[in-house]
Amino acid sequence: MDSKRQGTFDEDRLRDDAVAIAPPGHESPNGHKPAVMDPAQFHTASEKILAVINQVIDGKAEAAKLALTVLLAQGHLLVEDVPGVGKTLLAKTLARTIDCKVSRIQFTPDLLPSDVTGVSIYNQSSRQFEFRTGAVFANIVIGDEINRASAKTQSALLECMEEHQVTVDGFSYQLAEPFMVVATQNPIEMEGTYPLPEAQRDRFMARISMGYPDKLSEIEMLGTHQAVSPLSKITPVVTASDVAAMIATVQRVFVSESVKEYTVGLGRATRDSARLRLGASPRSLLQLLRAAKATAALDGRDFVLPDDVILVAESVLAHRIILDRKAASSGDTPQSVIRSILASLPVNQETGAERRGS
Repeated sequence: MDSKRQGTFDEDRLRDDAVAIAPPGHESPNGHKPAVMDPAQFHTASEKILAVINQVIDGKAEAAKLALTVLLAQGHLLVEDVPGVGKTLLAKTLARTIDCKVSRIQFTPDLLPSDVTGVSIYNQSSRQFEFRTGAVFANIVIGDEINRASAKTQSALLECMEEHQVTVDGFSYQLAEPFMVVATQNPIEMEGTYPLPEAQRDRFMARISMGYPDKLSEIEMLGTHQAVSPLSKITPVVTASDVAAMIATVQRVFVSESVKEYTVGLGRATRDSARLRLGASPRSLLQLLRAAKATAALDGRDFVLPDDVILVAESVLAHRIILDRKAASSGDTPQSVIRSILASLPVNQETGAERRGS
């Protein structure tokens, strides 16, 4: 290998930490493709995951379903809200429902990129550099308060989230599959935070805001959470291979040409809107369609309807668009602009007649 500095690493250890299942359309290193679940198995597995999350997070069924949707769509989730409303608890609960490797990164201003990705360390006995994996080498990575780290450290996640690999000193190391980053952040107005740049926000498939629970949910929380953390009772209900099979099932969900046209029409409408300075990127439309496919699968269908796109559009697109100054001063929000664009687009509610050429 041509390099100024030769690097070595523990192949067995990295193989355990790295790809167990190949990216979409590829086989895993052992030559096997992920299995595909039948509808009954898929429904049972998803209901188990949602039941555990809803048991811990009171009154946030929509947030729980969206988190599972993002996982099955092979995306990453950004949870944004004020402190104390259960952002990290949601991330931890989702991670503990799956029997896989989980890591947690507490983002602080002094956190270094090498703490996230890993670092090459010189071994005096072998007189070679050895790669020590960072916290990102896991199936589910929980990034707590991501906007408290500097922009340099935030950027360490860009390659990981987009290409599912880490490059250190000229060597690339594949990350585990399935792989998901669940990051939490406080509003940028909070003291000591660094706003995520557009490129970083665009890596997240969806952004959700937890919000405060309703009165009954809050009363129930005071009764069940004060003695012991509900996380202590959680045990995995599915395995990493189960999740991989669920992801493979979602990938096979059919998308008709009319749904693709509707999705592109939505994206182009955001770019043409006079109220927006920055519209939806092509990557955001791809992720929107992936989220719609996962939504269809969770609803028991093997084809996507426009309603699936509409259901996730606000969560997938709102954090990627930037308001025009005039629109912002008049009280518009990214969410309200997305809703108005959706209301103005014609919808062809197909019933599946276009499916697979039938």
